[in-house]
Amino acid sequence: MSFDVEIRGIKNSETYLLGEFMYESIYQPNPSTPYPKDIIYIPNIRIYWDNWGHSKDDHCLVGIVNSNSNNSDNIVGVVWSRNFHGELKGYGYIDENTPEIGIAIYKEYRNFGIGTKMMKQMLNYLFQKGYHQVSLSVSKGNPAINLYKRLGFYVIEENLDDFILVIKLSNNQK
Repeated sequence: MSFDVEIRGIKNSETYLLGEFMYESIYQPNPSTPYPKDIIYIPNIRIYWDNWGHSKDDHCLVGIVNSNSNNSDNIVGVVWSRNFHGELKGYGYIDENTPEIGIAIYKEYRNFGIGTKMMKQMLNYLFQKGYHQVSLSVSKGNPAINLYKRLGFYVIEENLDDFILVIKLSNNQK
């Protein structure tokens, strides 16, 4: 199965979805006992999606597949980036000039290349916006690390539970 995916910027009327996709982006090491949905309200997680669009460094793209049932947009994934300033930092924080990126795809749409396409488009977008590098945090055991490494991310730090990865942006993103 394959999906025809359109990628575009998030609309203001869609930013409420970021909390839902934040939960989807959290690696669940034991799917039979998932984390509670309110985990997204922990301050160091909430900073990734709360008050979206209030900073010039908030960037988000959505992946859409056409829904055959009603021919309307069906958002199946988001990729977003944000720079962190102030006391709270993201898990993949490097510095105030390096945006941290996150991605989430609904389970039923994973492993069809949608995430790869969305990440490539976001990395190119961030390069065009003048950013030099992007970071992220990925939990150990999360298979998404393979996607990140294929795209050119590399490990710069290892913590107890996760890796911090970075990619240098260029005009020739893979």
